[in-house]
Amino acid sequence: MADLTALELARKAGRLALTRKGFDVRILNVKEISSVCDFFVIASGDADVQVKAIAKAIDDGLLEEGVKPYHREGASDGRWVLLDYIDVVVHIFLEPTRQFYALEKLWGDAPVEELTDD
Repeated sequence: MADLTALELARKAGRLALTRKGFDVRILNVKEISSVCDFFVIASGDADVQVKAIAKAIDDGLLEEGVKPYHREGASDGRWVLLDYIDVVVHIFLEPTRQFYALEKLWGDAPVEELTDD
């Protein structure tokens, strides 16, 4: 995973989401409560085209760091794109889809870090 720690990778992915006007970007630290991964990065977009653009920005930006996803899902549909970097799993949602699946509630015990454009 290049020279980035899992937290640095999660933050980089979140900042890359913001470059494509992703919103409500959050990092959930699930390290202590899940064996799936250490961090979830969750972001929203207003349209399927934007969700795809956010996913591409993250994919391209992390590739520049020498980090490739282990697995991708949902890129053709654009309602929910998942990028799996093993220790970090990125979820980019259309907002109604995000509300439906409510990952933040499902992992409600996880510490959360919000990222903004500031």
